Amino acid sequence: MITCRFASSIGLFLLLTITGCSGETEKENKSLFIIVDGISADVLEMIDTPNLDAIAREGAYTRGYIGGEAGGYSESPTVSAVGYNHVLTGVWSNKHNVYGNNIETPNYNYWNIFRLLKHNHPDKKVAIFSSWLDNRTKLAGEGLPAAGNLMFDIKYDGFEHDTLAFPHDEAGTYVQKIDQHIAEKASESIKADGPDLSWVYLWYTDSAGHYYGDGDIYYESLQVADKQIGLIRDAVKYREENFNEDWLIVVTTDHGRSLPDGKGHGGHSERERTVWMVTNHSQTNTYFSASSPGVVDIYPTISRFMNLDVPEPLSRELDGVPFIGQVSLSSPSAYLDNESGELHVSWKAWNEEGDVNIWVSRSNSFREGREDPYELLGTAPLMAQEARLDANGLNSGFIKIAIEGPDNTVNRWIVNED
Repeated sequence: MITCRFASSIGLFLLLTITGCSGETEKENKSLFIIVDGISADVLEMIDTPNLDAIAREGAYTRGYIGGEAGGYSESPTVSAVGYNHVLTGVWSNKHNVYGNNIETPNYNYWNIFRLLKHNHPDKKVAIFSSWLDNRTKLAGEGLPAAGNLMFDIKYDGFEHDTLAFPHDEAGTYVQKIDQHIAEKASESIKADGPDLSWVYLWYTDSAGHYYGDGDIYYESLQVADKQIGLIRDAVKYREENFNEDWLIVVTTDHGRSLPDGKGHGGHSERERTVWMVTNHSQTNTYFSASSPGVVDIYPTISRFMNLDVPEPLSRELDGVPFIGQVSLSSPSAYLDNESGELHVSWKAWNEEGDVNIWVSRSNSFREGREDPYELLGTAPLMAQEARLDANGLNSGFIKIAIEGPDNTVNRWIVNED
């Protein structure tokens, strides 16, 4: 037997360098996120969903939130397209500039996750399986120079415009048929093509909620969606069993539903803001289980799983925290005390060791496609969870603060409304 220690031939040396001493090649990481529209967390927890449960048994389930900071500068409507774009970009509406389903003027300077993957690996395949065409053409901005000329390698969408194959009805049940078609196409393509990063969007649960409200038909729509997710999960399992691949699955929703009947959403009641996340990843961190993650956390989680390099200017803008691997801090807060001339910054620490660097900028040029100049204002022990720094004349009415820990960076704005 030739062991790793005594390998001598050039060919075997190269083989062992690539495969490691175990003789097995490193698995290729691939990611899939699924957005199932308009499912309240309390409903999900009440209804039998064996496929989502199976994903959670492999990994984890948690409640989370959407809508940015209620009453703060990042407050975002709990509306569908807005929620999708939080997941896509890892930032709230004050940055990506989507405030409604018309998607009038999205700011593509906040790169979506597909663009980030293509920036790192132009040869990797990205896929979208969507019951709503605007997800690709408007939110992701396929083919637009402003969105980086992103092109999807695999795409199945636009079927809501095919009224021959899917005749429209007042109750919107045709959307459920489109969802089924999308789920089948996603399952077939994932099994055959194995795209590196995929988005599946299922619509009908929201349509049922709007038309029927809380009740049996809405609940049944979730059970049908769960079966559709099962088809897709089976395809992922096939890839993992037959190819040297490791897949991250994240399933979430874009908003909850209003009381008393569940027919509406868009506001900032607890039920509308409360969402949920299910993942198959078996090693979620304490942040995921002990806090209330936001849907913006999916972006940095996928980028970490895929080992993507996030350019520093973009990293300082992301509002999310990865829920796999080590994280240093979350929950940033800041205010300027004009009387003392101090900048007060605080955060929640998730590790005991290390320091944080506190960077500040007086500009917001990033939103226009340019870099913001940052200066290092000071450092503090991570476990201190706060710092008071000489504001150094920071009284411009607008300040961007990036709090950089050993494992991740969070940010906070100070916006003077006067």
